[in-house]
Amino acid sequence: RYFNVYGPREAHKGRMASVAFHHFNQFRAEGRVKLFEGSHGYANGEQRRDFIHVDDVIAVNLHFWSKPASGIYNLGTGRAQSFNDVALAVVNTLRAVEGKPALPLAEAVGQKLIEYIPFPDALRGKYQAYTQADIARLRAAGYTAPMLTVEEGTAKYVRWRLAQGE
Repeated sequence: RYFNVYGPREAHKGRMASVAFHHFNQFRAEGRVKLFEGSHGYANGEQRRDFIHVDDVIAVNLHFWSKPASGIYNLGTGRAQSFNDVALAVVNTLRAVEGKPALPLAEAVGQKLIEYIPFPDALRGKYQAYTQADIARLRAAGYTAPMLTVEEGTAKYVRWRLAQGE
């Protein structure tokens, strides 16, 4: 089961493309990233998902290709990270490309590079505020490589998109 996959060549997914994809586009177009205000017991932007870079997905698939096994495996990092983490990684990677220093979250919010918007009524009762893959079975099947963090994977993805002229 694939968790929240992000990375190169996902533009065809449109509205269903990853959070990192939309944050990149939003920041480039508007100079800020918009996140939901706190909900479901989480502070502003602290709703969490298990975000996994497509390179890690490919590595796991190749592992099972070379060492076949049957069953259903969760494919995530086993770490839930916040939407704030994704947004800040996008903002700081784009700042780094411009020769600007990385900012802590509070400063990015203070400079209005990250903005919180009301939680939409249309999502009430339908929103998953937290997902995290249990990857114990994946590890037991012999896949031991570390997975990219949101900060590492998002920076890699943003640099890839820039290299494509986006």
